[in-house]
Amino acid sequence: MPQNSGPPRILIAGLGNLLLMDDGVGVHAIQELQKNPPPGVVVAEVGTAVLNALHLLEWADKVLAIDAMEAGGAPGTVYAFGTKDVAQGGIKASLHELNFLAVLDFLKVKVKPEILIFGVEPARIDYGLELTPAVAEALPELTAAAREQVRRWRGE
Repeated sequence: MPQNSGPPRILIAGLGNLLLMDDGVGVHAIQELQKNPPPGVVVAEVGTAVLNALHLLEWADKVLAIDAMEAGGAPGTVYAFGTKDVAQGGIKASLHELNFLAVLDFLKVKVKPEILIFGVEPARIDYGLELTPAVAEALPELTAAAREQVRRWRGE
């Protein structure tokens, strides 16, 4: 149930560390989305400072979080799952997702936002600013999926 009577307030949050290659895929995705952001959507680089985004999580009705995630697929595989999937231990989540989920306990709203997480299987997490080729190739698919999710949430 939305917290307001208008269209849903949507946040796309990019998680991860840009200094650790594929771990920064969420932030790289946000940088791509910010070039032509979906209208009326807050597109935010959260990085590893999840608590700093608390005000955005409290504002939003719907949240799409994007991060690297090890789930056993080939590097560059894009996953979509809900918070319950991570909480039940079915997914080996990254440190950021666990912090992200823990932050939800701090929300001071009666109705918590609906949250969907897009994860990307990393090829390498090591010092470096560039994504590996497999993860870089997944970026267009990832950003297209984010735009499609926004359309679904809006009922388009």
